[in-house]
Amino acid sequence: MSRVGHANINIPDGVSVEVKDGIVTVKGKNAEMTQTIKEGFELKIEEGVLTVTRPSESKESKSLHGLYRSLINNMVIGVSEGFKKQLELVGVGYRASHQGQLLDLSLGFSHNIVMELPKEVTVETLSEKGKNPIITLSSHDNQLLGMVAAKIRSFRKPEPYKGKGVKFVGEELRRKAGKTA
Repeated sequence: MSRVGHANINIPDGVSVEVKDGIVTVKGKNAEMTQTIKEGFELKIEEGVLTVTRPSESKESKSLHGLYRSLINNMVIGVSEGFKKQLELVGVGYRASHQGQLLDLSLGFSHNIVMELPKEVTVETLSEKGKNPIITLSSHDNQLLGMVAAKIRSFRKPEPYKGKGVKFVGEELRRKAGKTA
């Protein structure tokens, strides 16, 4: 049984949380985010701590309790600090560059992949000689950031023999042994 929903959310200074007609609005220095929640769920804010309570003990209420708590917590962290994900391009000739919101990837195909990123996501590319290129994505929206990072990774997933492809920094890959002669 999950106990995520029972955990309190600490609201840092400079972040305001408002609840009105089933819509939670979180404002901070980075952005403003909203999330709709189902009827019956109560949000109580007391002395900088937010708690989410569920209406009943049904299976649906229990699962949504943890979900809403996590979504609101991610909104609070996003508007105050923000989120960051780093992707590493492993492979000979794999390159990445950006110009504004356009990310240009060279991943060993006959053509480059040009991807337009949402305006909420900022991108930085780092290419040092002798090291794998690194793509750094940052945003206030954790859900959108994860979707964009997963889309970039899906262009060339890491293969299990040499590990070539797009992987998250720090990701452990399951490696296979090659053919034995």
